[in-house]
Amino acid sequence: MLQPKRTKFRKMMKGRNRGLATGHKVSFGEIGLQAVGRCRMTARQIEAARRAMTRHVKRQGKIWIRVFPDKPITKKPLEVRMGKGKGSVEYWVAQIKPGQMLFEMQGVDETIAREAFQLAAAKLPVKTKVIKRMAM
Repeated sequence: MLQPKRTKFRKMMKGRNRGLATGHKVSFGEIGLQAVGRCRMTARQIEAARRAMTRHVKRQGKIWIRVFPDKPITKKPLEVRMGKGKGSVEYWVAQIKPGQMLFEMQGVDETIAREAFQLAAAKLPVKTKVIKRMAM
């Protein structure tokens, strides 16, 4: 699963997920899956979506993952009293903003790509839409 090789600090503050995404265009492939809402997408969810797409297109073409889980989420063990510091890192998330491109695909028929994106979207915690590359 995806996670950073090393970070400056082990734990991060919660923060807020505001504003709009910058990576909102299809940059690498021909067709892409774009987030409509905002959410915290875990590394497991990204991997599940990637697997669903790869299996559906039968390893044809190329898939780009445009999001990376770089924020650590901590959790205290069960039945532990409050206090005594912040818990240990449990998993990693990517903060998704509206308009952010999640996945891109190339070298696959458009109908197959749309079906693959539909399977991937079922694994994700955010509403999505399929975007085609604009002809320049």
